[in-house]
Amino acid sequence: MLLNALLLALREIRRNLLRSFLTVLGIVIGVAAVITMVTLGNGATRMVSDQISSLGSNLLMVRPGQRLGPGREAAGAPNFKIADAEAIQAQVSGLQAVAPVVGRSVTLVAGNNNWSSTVSGTTNAYFATGNWKLAAGRTFTDDDERTGKAVCVIGNTVRKQLFGNQNPLGGEVRIKTFSCEVIGLLASKGQGAMGMDQDDTVLMPLRTVQRRLSGNLDISMIMLSVKDSVRASQVIEQVNRLLRERRKLAETDDDNFNVMDTKQIAETLSGTIRTMTGLLGAVAAVSLLVGGIGIMNIMLVSVTERTREIGIRLAIGALEQEVLSQFLIESVVLSGFGGIIGVVLALIACIGLSSLMNLPFEFNLTINLVAFAFSAAIGVIFGFVPARRAARLDPIEALRHE
Repeated sequence: MLLNALLLALREIRRNLLRSFLTVLGIVIGVAAVITMVTLGNGATRMVSDQISSLGSNLLMVRPGQRLGPGREAAGAPNFKIADAEAIQAQVSGLQAVAPVVGRSVTLVAGNNNWSSTVSGTTNAYFATGNWKLAAGRTFTDDDERTGKAVCVIGNTVRKQLFGNQNPLGGEVRIKTFSCEVIGLLASKGQGAMGMDQDDTVLMPLRTVQRRLSGNLDISMIMLSVKDSVRASQVIEQVNRLLRERRKLAETDDDNFNVMDTKQIAETLSGTIRTMTGLLGAVAAVSLLVGGIGIMNIMLVSVTERTREIGIRLAIGALEQEVLSQFLIESVVLSGFGGIIGVVLALIACIGLSSLMNLPFEFNLTINLVAFAFSAAIGVIFGFVPARRAARLDPIEALRHE
């Protein structure tokens, strides 16, 4: 009986292909929109997490000032000294590496090429805190750091802009009034958080930058790498206590520094993206409701058109349950086809948009199955009323219908 009802449903759908297609269009759009929104949202969440993670392993950034962004240094908070970084390394437990950093924006010149970039003065610990690997060359030696030698390690973007496809090792880059020898090339990381190009950087020994560029012994940031077995909150508490003591802050004074936990930022951003994805998915799901109403409408029309046919079936002995099943199955088939087409279109759209937006493609089997199951459920829910109306027709009145 079920197979017979299915064949009748398929025959009726084939009889009015254009009308059937327009009927399921709402389901197709709804399913495709929900899957696309959720898939792209998952890709964006993963991209943000990967970008934040690429900054460093369990990374904490300690900066002067109460807040980040413009105006932070203008707030009058004093910069750090090398002694602050040494005190943190000696007195704070659970740290894997501590890297003092001082940065300056400069114009780099090599041959006939020039490029504006950022020079960061730091120590070898910076490579550990920032998860930096070398593609070629070497890092700083103890002698380089101690004497402030004019050597540098450059990022891949700087290499492309200044040296093209040539090997930069052993070459010289002029920075203001002095030249530094390129001793290493960083492995490419690509785009980082907030659209920042992580490969657009030059690393030099801390003393070199302090003596030749900044002209003082200040440090603008201290990067801390926390051990995997240690909670970041414990380290932050120790750092806050130590720096308040070293900066001679009273109990009533606010901190004139801040400790930024990149993992916490990644979780916050990911949570925000997931919330937005959920809202967009809910809005897209409204299309499914609209599609269900369309199915109900067209099935009611179909019942009216086929009243005489239904009367004949009932008159020759068909049960109400059989008529109910026929129209209910027809409704489910329509919504099911719409769900299948929607899933296929969503996969094509997700692959194309992920490539266009440079997002990782995150295939989620669960959301695809849920969207398809929901489309089928729409057929059952909105097809029940027309099916029940058909099943309850009076055979005599149906036969009289013109």
